[in-house]
Amino acid sequence: MKKHTLQYFLLLVSITCYILIGYFTNREQFYQFIGLYAIVFTAFLLFYNSQKEKVSFSFTLNLSIILRLILLFAIPNLSNDFYRFIWDGRLINLGLNPYLSLPNEFINTGNFLLLGKDAQELYTGQGNLSIGNYTCYPPLNQFFFFIAALLSPQSIYGSVIILRIFIILADVGTIIIGRKILRKLSLPESNIMLFALNPFIIIELTGNLHFEGVTIFFLMLAIYFLLNDKLLKSAIWMAFSISVKLIPLIFIPLFLKKLGQISSLKYLIVTGIISILLVTPFLSSGLMENFTSSIDLYFRKFEFNASFYYVIRWIGFEVKGWNIIQKVGPLLGLSVFIIVLLLSIIPKNQNPRRLLVSMLFTISFYYFLSTTVHPWYIAIPLIISIFTPFRFVIVWSLVVMLSYSAYGNVPFQENYWLIFIEYLIVFSFLIYEVLRINQKKLRQLY
Repeated sequence: MKKHTLQYFLLLVSITCYILIGYFTNREQFYQFIGLYAIVFTAFLLFYNSQKEKVSFSFTLNLSIILRLILLFAIPNLSNDFYRFIWDGRLINLGLNPYLSLPNEFINTGNFLLLGKDAQELYTGQGNLSIGNYTCYPPLNQFFFFIAALLSPQSIYGSVIILRIFIILADVGTIIIGRKILRKLSLPESNIMLFALNPFIIIELTGNLHFEGVTIFFLMLAIYFLLNDKLLKSAIWMAFSISVKLIPLIFIPLFLKKLGQISSLKYLIVTGIISILLVTPFLSSGLMENFTSSIDLYFRKFEFNASFYYVIRWIGFEVKGWNIIQKVGPLLGLSVFIIVLLLSIIPKNQNPRRLLVSMLFTISFYYFLSTTVHPWYIAIPLIISIFTPFRFVIVWSLVVMLSYSAYGNVPFQENYWLIFIEYLIVFSFLIYEVLRINQKKLRQLY
């Protein structure tokens, strides 16, 4: 019994922390949150290091479900994005196109009260940034919002639970498919624990209802079928992944070497056709204009938890005397394009392991150069990292939560020292990992 004492203690500590974070902590209580998160993450690391060679996959899967179910009935307390999810879903339920109206304009129409008795709460809960902009969520994401509104048309709480069930099911699917990919690559199955039991994933996806979890599930299916040379199925699931969050688009150029010219063309055609079919229910004259305006706003206006951009912005203030985001944002996007192009051409991406390493560094550099890096964004590089020798994203999933310090200030204000510490730790660990991989291991990998 003694050998299980540590395991039971760590699980008890984790469960307690999840309850306290999910039900008794809001994002304004930064010190309480970061303290609890540090404890639960430490418990996770200790559990992983002590049990990774002993715990069965079925135990990992069952435990991952239990930890997620702890948060099933919690209202998201670290993000208010779910209000917009439910708002969009209710618009669709009324037969309206969510891409064609701004909440702060819709509130003045006769249809506003049709959104339900809690329409005002839905409106104010979104915050000033959301209500003044068109929705930025792709069509398949809107489908999940619609189902939540259809099944719970008069209850925000009911819709939250429905959305959370979708995300939990997606995580379960990711864990199962992730194990298959690890087997295909002859990697330790215990690597899946780094996703399944990671507090970052549980809190940001299950707890805060971010649909990166659904995107990841579809992406894992696309990767699994790609590695098994089932290109049609891979292309279909890639289209599904893109139609929840656009970010997987960044990976398609990396597939080209593995696919070859003819298969690449087929892959692109199938992915494109499925993507178009998924957007068809929302097609209208204003769709592309409104949707692209939201994307453009992301690159030109939004700033949060950035790394290189904040350094460039500081230089801009020193040299120009004003914020240069409108010019630098698109230039950083161009830099990402060049990096993707180089990682598509230079590495030998025919090798599955090399392909996954290229995918990891592509999306990591994308976020390193972004003007906005919300914590939940790094869920995708995290899942990809478990198929590689690199663990800097696991470290990132710990320190990225320092960015929540901004919400502990009134008014909202980022703590740039904490952001500096976050990226100093991430970059230091990344450099360490790159240097420690010797030439023999590199040859084996590539």
